[in-house]
Amino acid sequence: MKELTGFDNTRYLQEQTAAILERMHQFSGKLYLECGGKLLYDYHASRVLPGFDPNVKVRVFQQVKDQIDVIICIYAGDIEKRKMRGDFGITYDADAMKMVDDFASWGLQVKAVVITRFEEQPAAIQFKNLLERRGITVHTHKKTKGYPTNIDLIVSDEGYGANDYIVTDRPIVIVTAPGPGSGKLATCLSQMYHDHRRGNESGYAKFETFPIWNLPLKHPVNTAYEAATADLGDINRIDHFHLEAYGEKSVNYNRDLDAFPLLKRIIERITHKPSFYQSPTDMGVNRCGFGIINDEAVQEASRQEIIRRFYRASCEYAMGIGTSETIDRIKLIMDELDLEVSRRTAVTIAHDERRSAIAQHKGKDGIVSSAALILHDGTAIAGTNSEILHASSALVLNAIKHLAGIPEVIDLIPKSIMNSIQLLKRDILTGRRISLDVDEVLIALAMSATSNPAAEAGLQQLKRLRGTDAHLTHIPTHGDEAGLRKLGINVTSDPKFASKLLLAE
Repeated sequence: MKELTGFDNTRYLQEQTAAILERMHQFSGKLYLECGGKLLYDYHASRVLPGFDPNVKVRVFQQVKDQIDVIICIYAGDIEKRKMRGDFGITYDADAMKMVDDFASWGLQVKAVVITRFEEQPAAIQFKNLLERRGITVHTHKKTKGYPTNIDLIVSDEGYGANDYIVTDRPIVIVTAPGPGSGKLATCLSQMYHDHRRGNESGYAKFETFPIWNLPLKHPVNTAYEAATADLGDINRIDHFHLEAYGEKSVNYNRDLDAFPLLKRIIERITHKPSFYQSPTDMGVNRCGFGIINDEAVQEASRQEIIRRFYRASCEYAMGIGTSETIDRIKLIMDELDLEVSRRTAVTIAHDERRSAIAQHKGKDGIVSSAALILHDGTAIAGTNSEILHASSALVLNAIKHLAGIPEVIDLIPKSIMNSIQLLKRDILTGRRISLDVDEVLIALAMSATSNPAAEAGLQQLKRLRGTDAHLTHIPTHGDEAGLRKLGINVTSDPKFASKLLLAE
């Protein structure tokens, strides 16, 4: 059972590039292009649109890189709170630095990093100092005076005019960020204000991916976007401004719809002309829907993503970083689509494996944890924890043995290496848990491959795990989560801890 491809990257590249260039030519000055979502490593898009290249959006810009500058925004409060980007397991400030490096590797120049709503937060000052000492231009923008009610103050030298003007050289300026709420829109409008004061008639647009405006309101792709932003309270709606202006139905979301009347007035005040947009949909440059080539595959992938988001929200709540309201919102979405967690096949198999393991280990101390993975051909693989391996580690080893045709009784990692690592963890590092997590197993496997042909054969199969679905009966440890993420496995887990220790090391 080979995974169906649902998205054509080539078609999207052609459509999106042409749409951006067309929008650029509408303005004699610069085009400030606010980029919502993730330009780099958009794994949400790749999960709901099978075949979507996580970096296809930056490939769009690479095609016209000689016409592009980049500004990265980051909210000072997110630096202070050490907000995390879940798909990388790094903080927003670390991700902003990663973005600078990543854009450079794609041949795109980051002109500046903007710290928005800056109020002298100590962590933000430290971040600013770090970047500047590494040669990165940094600007700070305070909260815009008068926002959102006093248009006269907002569009004045005390409002947008109080912000630093960021000098750029090229006609398209990408304004992006590690995540939502980073001040991208305010930065775009501030730049427009300064340009128009200088006699340059610059414009604004949004590079969008989700929701997809030309899919039905309740299409699973759009519903998966609601699940992904449940913590923000985003709700998809019909764009009534677009319907009234053009008599056509299109989909947008509540924050853009609610903000549009104000945004339209601000743009008109900056340009001293009628707005060049009649609806939020007009503002967007989004040809993603035209890249879908298999709607059935896309719909099923989106349903799986909604279940995945439910588990993620449940685990974040258990770890103290999420809310019950987020879980409830996603559960309502699942109910609307008649979705049960059992639709995610790995969930049922992992639970069955755990029940079987408990029956076999009845009366023994410790928590039994199991894991299951579905390979691309539909084969189910399972693993359970032991004195030497976490359940996730056993799962990975069992999966690559199957793919390489290696019998289960053959050890890929010699017991001598296992014992040495456990001795290090127990007797030298004085750790409480000495079984190996996925990160540790991957290193041990690479070491074993130098002298063990079976380990070398297994090592070569790891890349075939990318894009597979897995489920764990307990929240993964840091080493498990990091290792599974590096392998590109789409993981969910029950919101339960694998140890009774509050700090399991």
